[in-house]
Amino acid sequence: MYHVATRGNNKHAIVRTDVHRNLWVKHVTRITRAYGWVVFAWCLMTNHYHLVLQIGDRGLSNGMRDLNGPFAREMNKRLGRCDHWFGKRFWSECFETDAHLLNACRYTDLNPCEAGMCEHPGEYVWGGYRAAVGIELPAPFHDVHGLHRLCGATTPREGATAYAEFVLSELQRRRAAAA
Repeated sequence: MYHVATRGNNKHAIVRTDVHRNLWVKHVTRITRAYGWVVFAWCLMTNHYHLVLQIGDRGLSNGMRDLNGPFAREMNKRLGRCDHWFGKRFWSECFETDAHLLNACRYTDLNPCEAGMCEHPGEYVWGGYRAAVGIELPAPFHDVHGLHRLCGATTPREGATAYAEFVLSELQRRRAAAA
């Protein structure tokens, strides 16, 4: 189980329009299927992205190469660019416990709030929070049922409620600490 992230070269935008964002979703869907990844949380920001996932037997590094390389080449072609789209090699952190995994999911879903892009994670449409709490259907690669099971839930409604409470309690804690 891993939390992975990739940032744009020189912290520049990796996506600029919803067409670009949908293209990224298409690439992630392709790679998660090809590599047998299970994605519990995701967030596509302007200049980076996060995936919290369990890898399949084909590993992580080759999958990240096959995700970032073709996406970068397609974006360069679309925008008439050349050279590196992403900065450094992807960042990753491995987890040993479900609690650590859940904390990474929460961190990922709160990332747009931390960046000042929204007040509540339910306002941000280019991440998995809205699907995790039952506001919309999940992206093709997003395993909300797996996330709900990590929360100890046995039904989708119970899982959505448990995860929302888990995320929002941290958001409230952060706001109280900042006040």
